[in-house]
Amino acid sequence: MFASRGSSAAPVRILARLCALVLVVAAGLGSELRVRVRLADGLVTEEVLEADSEGDSVTLEFKQGDGTLVTFVADFKQEVKIFRALILGELERGQNQYQALCFISRLNRNEIIPSESMARLRQKNPHAIRLAEERRGLEQLTMSAAVNLSRASQLSSHIHNMCSEAREAIYTREADVKHWLDKGVDGSMFEVLPQTTEMPSFQACHSTKDLWQPCLCTYSLRLEWYPCLLKFCRSRDTIGKGSTYKCGIKSCSKGYHFTYYVPQKQLCLWDEDT
Repeated sequence: MFASRGSSAAPVRILARLCALVLVVAAGLGSELRVRVRLADGLVTEEVLEADSEGDSVTLEFKQGDGTLVTFVADFKQEVKIFRALILGELERGQNQYQALCFISRLNRNEIIPSESMARLRQKNPHAIRLAEERRGLEQLTMSAAVNLSRASQLSSHIHNMCSEAREAIYTREADVKHWLDKGVDGSMFEVLPQTTEMPSFQACHSTKDLWQPCLCTYSLRLEWYPCLLKFCRSRDTIGKGSTYKCGIKSCSKGYHFTYYVPQKQLCLWDEDT
């Protein structure tokens, strides 16, 4: 499967995307790993994992069976995680070629392995189809605030590049806003969205018939395979003294269900009764 490996003493640049590539880089450089992953619908996709040990971030990207491009960034320096979905639009229903969504939240400990460890991963069998060892529970997130893209660099330098196409569809949670305000972030970057408690008449988009009515949209995605924990093994030296060392990774799968306000159902056509 996968294991961790230390980098060489001298800086080494390795040509990316070779078969059976062992991705090891010198400190401060980035690395890329491509793995084949089976999605929930049975299709196999190629997942790209990039680690930037200098910037202390990890990026994961893959394409779903419906053509949606999902990107996840873990910014360890700022303790922020960013989800972006580029969803193919329904041109016959007046939508653009694609629709971009961005969801921003706090990054918790032990959600994903550190960037330095990710940069040192190697793959023994690049043709194998990966299945996660642990299927973590679905996380429900009510995204009750919009984020102003032009001021969001205070949260993470990755937001501008990740979410520039979303612009009017960048969301976060009230609890996260409070946390960031306590840390001194400028509150003018957040706009509180209408909530169900304030407007009980709001309907879910899937039950709203009028395409131009505001409603509560839901969007779900799943990270089917990612390194979530480091594995440690024990060894003993010649005099019997024990020690531990990193000997691999544990892989996880986790789903996310986002609920958020949209000013018109036209922006949430995937959320319909079937």
